Amino acid sequence: MSRLLVVRLSALGDVIHTIPAVVALKERFEIGWAVEKPYGQLVELVAGVPAVPVSLKRWSAVPDARRAVQRYDVSVDFQGLIKSSALAWASGAKERWSFDGEAIREKPALVFTNRRVAVDQTRHVIEWNLQLAQALHPGAAMPAVDFLPFADPARHGRDIVLLPAAGRPEKQWPVERFRQLAKRIGPRAIAVWGPGEEELARQIGCRMAPRTNLRELAAILRDAEVVIGGDTGPLHLAAALGTKVVGLYGPTNPRRNGPYGQLDRCISTFEGERKMEAIGVEEVVGLLETEPVSS
Repeated sequence: MSRLLVVRLSALGDVIHTIPAVVALKERFEIGWAVEKPYGQLVELVAGVPAVPVSLKRWSAVPDARRAVQRYDVSVDFQGLIKSSALAWASGAKERWSFDGEAIREKPALVFTNRRVAVDQTRHVIEWNLQLAQALHPGAAMPAVDFLPFADPARHGRDIVLLPAAGRPEKQWPVERFRQLAKRIGPRAIAVWGPGEEELARQIGCRMAPRTNLRELAAILRDAEVVIGGDTGPLHLAAALGTKVVGLYGPTNPRRNGPYGQLDRCISTFEGERKMEAIGVEEVVGLLETEPVSS
């Protein structure tokens, strides 16, 4: 069986969106997944493939990363960045697969690839990834993927989780809107936060979740009644765990980046102003009231 190096280094939502494609490739390849260390356990417990922890955030880390990815026959870069495609090239793989130039952010990354795949960019990014996987393994179908083993033991909470932060400021819903929403929800509202986000969450004025690692976060999201937030990793993790979500979208397209399986539960201004502040509190409350949560 050929050895395949998968490259998708980060971030949380993108790793989640890549897992189904990697699971679809397992029957044909012996796989190692080059991924940043915080996501290694997610890769191993959900995708069921060995993580190859690498970091390319410092130049001093490059030699270690290169040694970690040696001796692969084939590589596939799901990220489309210069650093990810260069890492795939460093593996020594003779076949180096990637998206074509229309579907990647950093066009010079193509220098390091020799098999390029066009995908239907009107589809969700999970389906982009599956189309790339199908180029390596024709006939591969969308697999059933169970994220539940990743979550820590049950907390038995039925909170309404608010996610005030996002990877980029323009993807954050204004904190004062979250504050107004929390007042409307009442005592069941709880703000979840990650590194560097505690003060932002505190400004909402509702209950605060404790500091969590990724598996503890997954447990909170799994046990929630509803999770409300922008285009961010925890929202995608909640959807993958089967929790009901409300996605708030402005500058990113929910058809491509929305919570997979729940695209009808997005409030979006992408076809108009593309601004998060154009989403009103009443729109979110209205969606919650359309499908009321249990008491």
